[in-house]
Amino acid sequence: MELSWDESLIHVIDFEGGPRCGIVEFGVVTIRGFSIESIATRLCRPKAPIPASEEAVHGISSVRASRESPFEDEWERFAGLRETGPLAAHFAGAENSMLKSVFPYPRMSPNWLDDGGSCANWGPWIDTGVLYREFGDADDSLKLEDLVRRQGLQGDLDALARARCPEGRQRYHCALYDALASALLLTRFCQEICERPPTRTQLIAKAQGSAAKREKVEQRELF
Repeated sequence: MELSWDESLIHVIDFEGGPRCGIVEFGVVTIRGFSIESIATRLCRPKAPIPASEEAVHGISSVRASRESPFEDEWERFAGLRETGPLAAHFAGAENSMLKSVFPYPRMSPNWLDDGGSCANWGPWIDTGVLYREFGDADDSLKLEDLVRRQGLQGDLDALARARCPEGRQRYHCALYDALASALLLTRFCQEICERPPTRTQLIAKAQGSAAKREKVEQRELF
């Protein structure tokens, strides 16, 4: 029988950084249903000096981040995440591109759509931006902050951030904070926006960025 969405680990990810300096911070929130199983976050040494325009957004300076090890050291963590559950993010194209720029492929891992099947791709991702765009919020701002506030989740997010996020990294454009925000949006979607709790495959299908992709995933679920 197909697993319900809340019976499987889902790894919600956020990165801070850019094409020039690379990933300078990551945040991972692993959930099983409405429970947080684990979190991880740290700063990462940039590939090049962090531009002032990017520092103004995420608040990470080159001097501060240069004391850390590079993101390349996180291979085992992220390959392991991919092996144990689907990855999720808010408008996941950015996270997928940044992850692939460092690690083009994961190890052979379950594809989460085919029992017994495997693949060497980071996706398909569970994209919370797509979920809310396709199911009721297309005419409103889909920015993470705006969605969180519109869904009445800002207080829950700030409480989680006080308990879970590093000091000084408890705001938007901080990787773990944004990953927590995406995780809250994901659980709210499954609890209140779906007509009934989705299976894991149904949730992945709903989160694809085009009708053709959703149909392809949904067809795979039927056979």
